[in-house]
Amino acid sequence: MSKPTNKVLIILAFFAIYVIWGSTYLLNKIAVGQISPLFLAGIRFVIAGILVGVIAKFMGLKLAISKKQLLNCTIAGFLFLVYGNGVFVWALKYVDSGFAALISSTQPLFVLILMRLIDRKEMKRKSLIGIGLGILGMYLLVSQQEIVSHEQSIIGIFMILSCVLCWSYASILVSKIDLPNSFFVSTGYQMFIAGLFLVMFSLVFGEPWLSPEVWRLDVLLSMIGLVIFGSIVAFTAFNYLLLKVSPEKVATSAYVNPIVALFLGWLVLKEELSLQSIIAAGILLTGVYFITSKK
Repeated sequence: MSKPTNKVLIILAFFAIYVIWGSTYLLNKIAVGQISPLFLAGIRFVIAGILVGVIAKFMGLKLAISKKQLLNCTIAGFLFLVYGNGVFVWALKYVDSGFAALISSTQPLFVLILMRLIDRKEMKRKSLIGIGLGILGMYLLVSQQEIVSHEQSIIGIFMILSCVLCWSYASILVSKIDLPNSFFVSTGYQMFIAGLFLVMFSLVFGEPWLSPEVWRLDVLLSMIGLVIFGSIVAFTAFNYLLLKVSPEKVATSAYVNPIVALFLGWLVLKEELSLQSIIAAGILLTGVYFITSKK
């Protein structure tokens, strides 16, 4: 593949994880209003995984993988999609989509700290400033009286933070382990396996399953958007970028995702943001800038 083509693909992939993923907070929030969260995530990824496999077959890509690669796809799929996404969707029952996006903007902080712990990567002065700003912004965000007074909101926030930590660790892990040569095939396996796990957990926890025949139109459209754009397009782009650029650069999606999510949450769901949340968002994103910017 030529360098110009490579560059165009990387730009398109960043657009996908920046803008498309920013919109998935809204789509998940709409869908989880009627569909059980684990069932929602499970069906989404099973369908997306099957579609990716079919597309890969038509593209002439090799679907056969080694046992080691299958195991690694299972681990990556579990970290990214079963816990990192499935639990996140569950938490959206108790937290606004824009607020959840702000919390997830801490991912670069987690990536940086984990790379320090795992790879012994030295922290620059700007990174330390970014971490300090990130901690301050997070404190302002979650310490608001209207949030602290609601126990379910606190649980939702805690679970989202654990999802961000899980996703951050997986981002570093994927750049080191043996996965299928085709990032597209790797994406398909991860989504399909994760979807099976999520469906199984949905059954174990006794979630009610609603037939698509009774879904509201907005829920049905949200599910289609999550499968095609949020899963196949954006997650494939994400896996592609992890192979082409560093995990820190991929984590810069934290710049744009909250802005897209906040705007769509306000526009479509009429979600409100307090002044303290807006200030916290500014401090958080400034911290992310310090962490990910380089001369």
